[in-house]
Amino acid sequence: MPNGADDCVQLGPQGWTSCQSGEHVAVYGPVHGQIIGKVHAFSREEVDQAIGRLQEGFQSWKRMLLTERAQLLHQWADKLEANRAELAELLMLEIAKNHRDSLDEVQRSADFIHYTAEEGLRLAGETLFGDAFPGQTRQKVSIVGRVPLGVVLAIPPFNYPINLAVTKIAPALMGGNVVVLKPPTQGAIAGLNITRLAYEAGIPDNVIIAITGSGRVIGDYLISHPRVNMINFTGSTQTGQHIASKAIMVPLLLELGGKDAAIVLADANIERARDNIVSGAFSYSGQRCTAVKRVLVVEEIADQLATAVAQKVMTLSVGAPEADSVVTPLISNEAADFVWDMIHEAVAQGAVALTPLRREGNLIYPVVLDFVTRDMRVAWEEPFGPVLPIIRIHDAEEGVELANASEYGLQGAIFTQDVSQAFLLAEELDVGTVQINGKTSRGPDHFPFVGTKASGMGAQGVRYSLLAMTRLKSTVLNL
Repeated sequence: MPNGADDCVQLGPQGWTSCQSGEHVAVYGPVHGQIIGKVHAFSREEVDQAIGRLQEGFQSWKRMLLTERAQLLHQWADKLEANRAELAELLMLEIAKNHRDSLDEVQRSADFIHYTAEEGLRLAGETLFGDAFPGQTRQKVSIVGRVPLGVVLAIPPFNYPINLAVTKIAPALMGGNVVVLKPPTQGAIAGLNITRLAYEAGIPDNVIIAITGSGRVIGDYLISHPRVNMINFTGSTQTGQHIASKAIMVPLLLELGGKDAAIVLADANIERARDNIVSGAFSYSGQRCTAVKRVLVVEEIADQLATAVAQKVMTLSVGAPEADSVVTPLISNEAADFVWDMIHEAVAQGAVALTPLRREGNLIYPVVLDFVTRDMRVAWEEPFGPVLPIIRIHDAEEGVELANASEYGLQGAIFTQDVSQAFLLAEELDVGTVQINGKTSRGPDHFPFVGTKASGMGAQGVRYSLLAMTRLKSTVLNL
């Protein structure tokens, strides 16, 4: 794709074309803050036209044999793998993700598509006989299957613009739906490119359409569009709640924010806990919903763990994504301002910084804050940046209470060598997933991914997403 700063491009049935109007959205690179490309800003009329084309495509796509859909998805995944290096370069430019993680994101996306294609072939219905219910006879038979929903609106976030687009698109397509992809502004170029590769793989251009533009202009129009039949969104809790308020009677899959806690007990393996916590907290600069966002450690080992974590953090590479730095510039100066203010507010309230406080533009060096207390904002709000608060607790029960007091309920982690106790505590944590002796993270992608409370709605993961993006339909045979 042309991604120069001077040209505005859009993707249509004939491939890349210049923008039809002067309306465009600039895409800025986080590293230098310069425009790296411009994409077409869709109008409401163009949105209507696109969804109209999708409805036409739906009629033939839903009737296509499952094996044929699966083959097209496999071909799409092959295209992603063949263009892995190019797509990784785009991720480094658009969102400042380091080179290694960018390559991994593309490969993981291709793997997800392959797996979804195969899993979709295994979705089965059932046959029910009436005489299983009192007073009925065997003369009534229900044949139960799954059918597509229609037009699925897929809205991925900036931090995984390829992977979290693919995890929405592939199950939707395999289920017989058609897809509107609304990529984030920073991530729009990557989103357009994976759509182009879908076309090159043979997926019809009226089955998936990427719509770019400002959320302020077309966002509400899309989520409340009468011809959108399902919305799958990943992003902030605030935006997710707004979507839920606008999308009346439309099925939703919402993957929202988190404040994942790592509870570290006295018998934990300190080295293992340290490595998982640091990796979980600071990879991609902490810009992940499943990042470890606070450590709840019992007093007996708090000094030891805090020192070990701080020493490990001081070894992390900081700088450019091309250099495979672990900590790279945040997505924007506004995001960096938010994190920086939260850090300094906590220090002013008594938190102790165990690492230097250093910032260069939107690049914030990783910060470990010890002696964080309940009255500090950093104990509760999601920073989405490279800061890790350590909160000292008396016992496991206090850790569970503090973890559950959060408005979020995405994941939690428990570090202990007593597996029996870990399972008992896991039962008490009000989250979608509990990691025992491991960092909070998404995947493997065939595992269920669930958020409670303000962290989301519905279950994802390959099979679970396929179920969410299809519905049951019963045909009753009266013999």
